[in-house]
Amino acid sequence: MCYDDDSSPPIEPIDGGVAAREDLTLTAADGNQFAAFAAVSAKSKGPGVVILPDVRGLHHFYEHLALRFAEHGYDSVAIDYFGRTAGIGKRREAFPYAEHVPLTTIEGVTADTAAAVAHLRGGDPDRAVFTVGFCFGGSNSWHQAAAGHGLAGAIGFYGNPKRPPSGPIDRVGDFECPILGLMAGDDPGIPAEAVEEFRQALENAGVDQEIVVYPGAPHSFFDRKQEEFADDSADAWRRVLDFIARYG
Repeated sequence: MCYDDDSSPPIEPIDGGVAAREDLTLTAADGNQFAAFAAVSAKSKGPGVVILPDVRGLHHFYEHLALRFAEHGYDSVAIDYFGRTAGIGKRREAFPYAEHVPLTTIEGVTADTAAAVAHLRGGDPDRAVFTVGFCFGGSNSWHQAAAGHGLAGAIGFYGNPKRPPSGPIDRVGDFECPILGLMAGDDPGIPAEAVEEFRQALENAGVDQEIVVYPGAPHSFFDRKQEEFADDSADAWRRVLDFIARYG
């Protein structure tokens, strides 16, 4: 699990930056209905962002993150993973995510992401859309680069490029967009060798990419509680915004 109930994105709010916020129920192509949260920018810069949470699914950290994206000009939708197994709802601390994560599939996450992409595009089928995910969502985000969504980019915070049974590293030859990876240097679950192997695979496949490792930073460092790593979080957020501006 990445974030606790008292975690929050390490990004200062901008008053007046959000025009609207809304709880949604989206429907995937396979009929699955799932919870989502949308934030609409008061001064849109054009691109939109689909937020893919950690293993806990849709909880307040990602709602707050959607608001922060909107404040910076990017309409955003954060989604839940567990509509197929736990019904429509937000996931609070008591949610037994460990029972539900093994029941998710890349195909299901892809279908749900497609519904969120479609929501953001609305009447503009050419709108640039990015995915951004954390941990479980980080690898899910990179998987979407090979899913045919027509993404402008896929961003992952401390995703496992070799997550079993088939990680995004196995699909780099099918990636259709640039990749940004923001990795924790002190992350026992994702060895440095795996990160470097991912970087090399992307280079070999000719994928535009930026893989950044923050030495000494722990998994889930992007958290207001992690004051020791505030500079790393600020740098990571800057890189996310620069990436969207560059490719959007």
